[in-house]
Amino acid sequence: MGNDVFNTIEKESTGFYSEKGSKFHAFAFHVKSEEEIKEIQHSLRKKYYDARHHVYAFVLGADKNTYRASDDGEPANSSGMPVLGQIRSFDLSNVLIVVVRYFGGTKLGVPGLINAYKTAAKDALENARIVEEFVTSKGSVHFAYDEMNYVMKVINDSGAKIVKQEFLADCEIDFEIRNSEFQRLIESLKRNHKIKVEE
Repeated sequence: MGNDVFNTIEKESTGFYSEKGSKFHAFAFHVKSEEEIKEIQHSLRKKYYDARHHVYAFVLGADKNTYRASDDGEPANSSGMPVLGQIRSFDLSNVLIVVVRYFGGTKLGVPGLINAYKTAAKDALENARIVEEFVTSKGSVHFAYDEMNYVMKVINDSGAKIVKQEFLADCEIDFEIRNSEFQRLIESLKRNHKIKVEE
């Protein structure tokens, strides 16, 4: 894989594991920012307010350098790290997994907890559809209305996604494109000297 592509999950998926009365509900999410992660955690805590623990782990970015794992009150390294380990063993990024535990009255011990959290997280990822995601760059192009056909053809041929467009006497299109294709698109647009491109 190039340095602008990585694997992630397409959409939310769930997993489950139970042992000695304790139930472990795993939720895997496709995420893009820590703000989004906080919102998801907040809504899960509201929904499963009566659960004993909300253990989580996440990995963000193509380089996978932004990550965190939390035991949320479980013994140190018994839960968050095994969940993080599953995200890494599937070689994923932009993924959050939260495992919600309902305590069943019997302690499982650290080895039991490691196995339970790891298995629940693994189940959620096995139920997910894994897809490629690209690191993208954004730009905008300003042009007169009579340059519309040229601009639309170049953008469509490049595979860029149009984020916003305004067609008046002066037109503007905001676009997003895979990093490795960004420079090529900019150069193609700039071949027409009447077009102004902002990177």
